[in-house]
Amino acid sequence: MTYKILVSDPLSDDGIQSLLQADDVEVVKKVGLSEEELIALIPDFDALLVRSQTQVTVDVIRKATNLKVVGRAGVGVDNIDLTAATEQGVIVINAPDGNTISTAEHTMSMLLSLARRIPQAYHRLKQHVWDRKAFVGVELSSKTLGIVGLGRIGSEVAKRAKAFNLSIVAYDPYLTPEKADKLGIQCGTLDEVLRAADFITVHTPLIKETKHIINREAFAKMKDGVHILNCARGGIIDEEALYEAIIDKKVAGAGLDVFEEEPATHHKLLELPEVIATPHLGASTKEAQQNVAIDVSREVLHILRDEPFKNAVNLPSVPAHIINKVQPYFSLSEQLGSFLAQLAVGAHEEIDIKYTGELTDFDVAPLTRNVVKGILSYHLGHQVNYVNAPHLAKQRDLTVNEQKTSSSKGFTNLITVELRTNQETRKISGTLLNGYGARIVKVDEYSVDVTPSGHTLYIHHQDKPGVIGRVGTLLAEHGVNIATMQVGRKDIGGDAIMMLTIDKPVLPKVLEHLGELNEIMTVTEIDL
Repeated sequence: MTYKILVSDPLSDDGIQSLLQADDVEVVKKVGLSEEELIALIPDFDALLVRSQTQVTVDVIRKATNLKVVGRAGVGVDNIDLTAATEQGVIVINAPDGNTISTAEHTMSMLLSLARRIPQAYHRLKQHVWDRKAFVGVELSSKTLGIVGLGRIGSEVAKRAKAFNLSIVAYDPYLTPEKADKLGIQCGTLDEVLRAADFITVHTPLIKETKHIINREAFAKMKDGVHILNCARGGIIDEEALYEAIIDKKVAGAGLDVFEEEPATHHKLLELPEVIATPHLGASTKEAQQNVAIDVSREVLHILRDEPFKNAVNLPSVPAHIINKVQPYFSLSEQLGSFLAQLAVGAHEEIDIKYTGELTDFDVAPLTRNVVKGILSYHLGHQVNYVNAPHLAKQRDLTVNEQKTSSSKGFTNLITVELRTNQETRKISGTLLNGYGARIVKVDEYSVDVTPSGHTLYIHHQDKPGVIGRVGTLLAEHGVNIATMQVGRKDIGGDAIMMLTIDKPVLPKVLEHLGELNEIMTVTEIDL
């Protein structure tokens, strides 16, 4: 059988060599197609390879009657309608690893240029001015590099930075002391990284938890004269706060490859002599562009030949009879994982998932993927999907255990998830109640009855008179409306929890005030 593959964006022949050399593949390259032209062509093709130019819309996918896979030679898939692809059974894959080395090397280039003020000196020399005194830099040797986010790229930066005799302290929610020892670096909290580092580079995804993670409060904790780098995503650093920190001489220099809004040709940060910048060039090397094409071509071949594959970004193929039985638990399983990820403190090490009741009669692998996705997504954002969640967990040395038992403790079906970190173990159980929908029925050893949705305040407190009233009064004073409340306790007067569903997120200062109330031990805001 011969598979037809359409390449609709510029990809080098070197990058798609595996496709061109395959005996069972016919490659057609047509670049610059309009949507109408693509719709006319697509019914004849089994696979479509794109970069960022081609828009794979719902209309294109609906006309793609033979299409099995769309391959994106890059990381983002914003130009592909994932919902339409999933509904039509079309697998969408990307190439998240191809630009790792390129971005790590660009970070090191920015670090060296920032330390020695190379761009500023070059610019002055181009103006025919020989000025050695104005561009005295700093050495990297014996300094401390703080890395916020130690995934693929952050780890590669750490390897290269060690060659410059930099001490490295890193923060990542999945970094354990054991893993840090293997890498020859120090594991720290975010605050410890901010306080210790002479240079700070960020390599996290941009999600709710990391947006403006480097803000005014973060700058206040840093050393005077710190240097800042961002070759990851615009928005991780609060650009207004960075501008103020440079003006105030808190930050001696900043190297930026990304901005919150791009193109950023008129950004006021570019007016500061302490700032060096590039126009989002982290992945712009010949090798990176070739590597992503190689990676995605290889995966497309695997899919067409019905071989194992990875890096899919939409739902895996699951038999219909299994989907019908477990689909009602899809959202619940992911919410249980997300809840635990937001509640647990420390680097994640192991996930135990127990299924009880009638669920044990079915293949629950899709639910396990959802649990893992819910846990990982809290820190990794949209780069986690139903297909790659187990792969990403394995990359982070996160063990996933699945268990079935017929004993359901009074429930028709029950899903219990236990998350062990290097500091604690937390557990949650959930079920579907006939006519009422999803419910969280237990958190650790406390029995509750809570709908897993929206915004929830999880408050650990002592079971003493007046505590609940003081919490309600404080929230009312800050305009926070309580929708529902559940209280769980084991012994009268002992430890207890209250779970309040609220209409909107609360400000950090409100959480701080709640934590200062008598008998309150911890306050955590959970967003589902």
